[in-house]
Amino acid sequence: MGRQMDKGIIERSRDTLITLAQSALALWPVSAESQIELINISENATFLITAPDGEKTVLRVHRPGYHDMATIASELVWMQALNASEMIATPAIIKGCDGKPIQSITLPGEPLHHMVMFAFVTGNEPDHNQPLDLLFRYLGGLSARLHRHVQDWVLPEGFTRPHWDIDGIFGSIKRWGNWRDAPYLTPAMMATLELAEAKINKQLSLYGKSPDRYGLIHADMRLANLLVEEGDQHQVHVIDFDDCGFGWFMYDFASGISFIEDSDYIPAWKAAWLEGYQKERPLSADDIAIIDTMVMLRRILLLAWVGSHRDADIVADLIEDFGRVSAELAEVYLRDHA
Repeated sequence: MGRQMDKGIIERSRDTLITLAQSALALWPVSAESQIELINISENATFLITAPDGEKTVLRVHRPGYHDMATIASELVWMQALNASEMIATPAIIKGCDGKPIQSITLPGEPLHHMVMFAFVTGNEPDHNQPLDLLFRYLGGLSARLHRHVQDWVLPEGFTRPHWDIDGIFGSIKRWGNWRDAPYLTPAMMATLELAEAKINKQLSLYGKSPDRYGLIHADMRLANLLVEEGDQHQVHVIDFDDCGFGWFMYDFASGISFIEDSDYIPAWKAAWLEGYQKERPLSADDIAIIDTMVMLRRILLLAWVGSHRDADIVADLIEDFGRVSAELAEVYLRDHA
């Protein structure tokens, strides 16, 4: 699949991923003559499949060992429940030729890969050239509707998704690895980040996990994971539920500003997000106060991700300065929450 790098990091081979996708086409009712285009590599590899008649689908090849079958199935169940509620639109799931939504395949010398195919959704990522406060206001309302759904939805038997809590991020699990393994961290940077981690742990322990604060979340609700129908701001699909799991509801704002936490516009975007959110679901003063801690939590998690996912498409542009900027954000966080 790829070569093993330092400290458990695996670099995935693009050629092997493409071969896997080509071999997997026979598992779905799509033409074997379809064109395959690798859209991106992030946690998983995503392909655009275009049939000879022009019909398009999207194939997701899961990273081995990240999610098991039951965890992937739970993601798909939630997506279908959201669609059925008509509160949030998600892409339709295309079942394989055997009637199952999850398919698995392996190649000689490669681990087992799970795969899911989705209907192609027309639309584009929101235009970043328009005022982003308008987009974050919409994103806040979308997040609130999702959280309202979760509080009213009874989890099906066997439902299982990861927890994005202290243990899952900093503790024994470290789902995306240890942030201390990220490159270009100096001893001074690490000392600052250690203090920030301790502060975050204290703040979140005090905040707690009551059902009005903690539940099933998207966990990656960035603007890049919205598809807007051109000319119709009301037809918006939420995509990429692969990281969904149990976490604090306010974490969904933090995930919305992933990789741009140092922007000067964050206060304005947060205000817009909160305005949109509270039109759909009221928040307490404690909920609002914890948001800065969620942003720092997410940033340190992303630091771990950058260190353990060197083959992801966006890492090359981030890796050299990500640790330094993360430490600078930690300094501000510690100063503001002394």
